[in-house]
Amino acid sequence: MIIDTHCHLDDPRFDEDLDEVIERAESRGVGAFLIPGADPDTLEKACKISYSYPGVFYAAGVHPYDIEKYDEELLLEHLKDPKCIAVGECGLDYYRLPEDEGEAHEIVARQKRIFSLQIEMAKSVKKPLIVHIRDASIDSMRLLLDHGASEVGGVLHCYNADEQLLKLAEHGFYYGIGGVLTFKNAKKLPHVLPKIPRNRIVVETDAPYLTPHPYRGKRNEPVYTVYVVEKIADILSMEYEEAAELTTKNAKRLFKEFDSF
Repeated sequence: MIIDTHCHLDDPRFDEDLDEVIERAESRGVGAFLIPGADPDTLEKACKISYSYPGVFYAAGVHPYDIEKYDEELLLEHLKDPKCIAVGECGLDYYRLPEDEGEAHEIVARQKRIFSLQIEMAKSVKKPLIVHIRDASIDSMRLLLDHGASEVGGVLHCYNADEQLLKLAEHGFYYGIGGVLTFKNAKKLPHVLPKIPRNRIVVETDAPYLTPHPYRGKRNEPVYTVYVVEKIADILSMEYEEAAELTTKNAKRLFKEFDSF
């Protein structure tokens, strides 16, 4: 079995054929799915989807691009739901910072504050984090360690292959590996993958984004995790079944609710 630990099934691009998307994935051995909570506006939709399919769960959090929508009361209400199994996706993203230094500094400060609040929230509800990091590795790691995120651990979504972040494996964190690994121009991630402790690798799609080869350019969906697992197996000199079993065991260790699947 494969577990897709990060797929935006609440995205409008799945509105017309979600049943078929789930069926296609299950036909290829994808047995469980996690919808990250990136935008508070879609949490109700994610919750509804999770109750429509036994193997679908969701998370509650605010993406760094949506920090103005942060609503602690709303997030905590969802985190009481047994189908809501993680906090996030949350984190830091400096990729689109404005050129104006003062404005950029203000945005960074706000991102750090909202990320810190969500780390503390995860500790309070005892649920793992789904962490988004882009061009902000050092600040992200510092906040996670300073706030004692090792109490709950989590996953570094779409792991960016920054080797400095490998230190977080010692603090309860896993590494989400997706379609980027299969890209023909991918250099860094295939090089770093063998350095990740094997018991810390989990699979994700980030559907509908980052579609793996050979379907790059089309809408991504959970069934394409099979291509990610194939590439992991190839790089780590494993059999496909062995890589699928490894990443599934890792996902179940991090997200206990997947144990029944």
